[in-house]
Amino acid sequence: MTEQIAIVAGEPSGDLLASRIIEGIQKQAPTAHFMGIGGPNMQSAGLDTWYPMDTLTVFGYADALKSLPRLIMTYKGIEKRLLKQKPSVFVGVDAPDFNLRLEHRLHQQGVPTVHFVSPSIWAWRYERIHKIREAVSHMLVLFPFETAIYEKEGIPVTFVGHPLASQIPLIPDSKRSRHLLDLPPDAPIMAILPGSRASEIKLLAEPFLRTAQQLAKHNPDLHFIVPLVNEKRKQQFEQIAKEIVVPNLHIYDQKVSDWPISWHIMEACDAALVASGTASLELALFKRPMVISYKLTPLMKRLMEWKSGQSKPYVPWVGLPNILLNDFAVPELLQDDATPEKLSHACINALENAHYIANLKRQLHELHLSLKQDTAAKAAQVILDLASHHA
Repeated sequence: MTEQIAIVAGEPSGDLLASRIIEGIQKQAPTAHFMGIGGPNMQSAGLDTWYPMDTLTVFGYADALKSLPRLIMTYKGIEKRLLKQKPSVFVGVDAPDFNLRLEHRLHQQGVPTVHFVSPSIWAWRYERIHKIREAVSHMLVLFPFETAIYEKEGIPVTFVGHPLASQIPLIPDSKRSRHLLDLPPDAPIMAILPGSRASEIKLLAEPFLRTAQQLAKHNPDLHFIVPLVNEKRKQQFEQIAKEIVVPNLHIYDQKVSDWPISWHIMEACDAALVASGTASLELALFKRPMVISYKLTPLMKRLMEWKSGQSKPYVPWVGLPNILLNDFAVPELLQDDATPEKLSHACINALENAHYIANLKRQLHELHLSLKQDTAAKAAQVILDLASHHA
């Protein structure tokens, strides 16, 4: 029997996760056929691409509204094809607004559905659990604490670990990355990670650069390294940096190995100032002290509150390292607290407080071990079991 596996990912991070799952399934079921929506990694792994991933990739509410006609057309197109073809199993990777709707429709028609990467119901909009129960045959989660939530709600769940924990080395090699980035081997280095979106750089580049100015006054030997996702974001950042001159500032947007440039930045630095998001988890896996910061425009904040029905998350943290450690292990300075004065004070502690640094690195090492699983094999097993029961 050839398993017909439909799979949909909507963002670059999902494309990478999904490609690993495809490879994991191929090891156990070499004849499996994959179809759906994905990016270059999934295509390289063997996906028969019905629609390019770009059709689903949107940044922020304004972009989502503008893209609505395209999203509706793509949804209706893939729903029609999948209902006609009735795959052995459907796998939705992240993109919950799109995938949960599709999973619900397929589930009603008897197609087993797997959702990989739980929406952050533990932080925002817990009531989505009811929609998930009606749509999902099995939930695959990245973090161990998420299993209890789904078990309590009677939804089949498997913790599969976080693929990043297997890709990022347990023991970082700072010297190697400094050499590849052409940085001094022994200088103190602060990474600045202002995010990958234009809106994030617009809001965070200025306070982050002003923080770097203050840190440079405190320690003139300090170097600052900044990864940016492409030439466009680099130009945007450099335009702001022209007005806020920071000594020893190094900006990168080109790869120096098969790793993302941001990983070499993280491995090379002593500490980092980072926009809240996946980058904070990556830094945690590189065992780097960090200061997490974020800013939303008043409009974006109102939209988030309106959409979620909450003025703040259920958990007291926004940073993944803190959520996973269940503690304020690293500082979070958000909105009005994201001032150069407060940020630089926290950064100095992250760079210079030896006791704090050693204790944090121990915690982050334990965290890394807990997330390091054979994600592809575990996910593949669940998906193939569902496919075989459906056959």
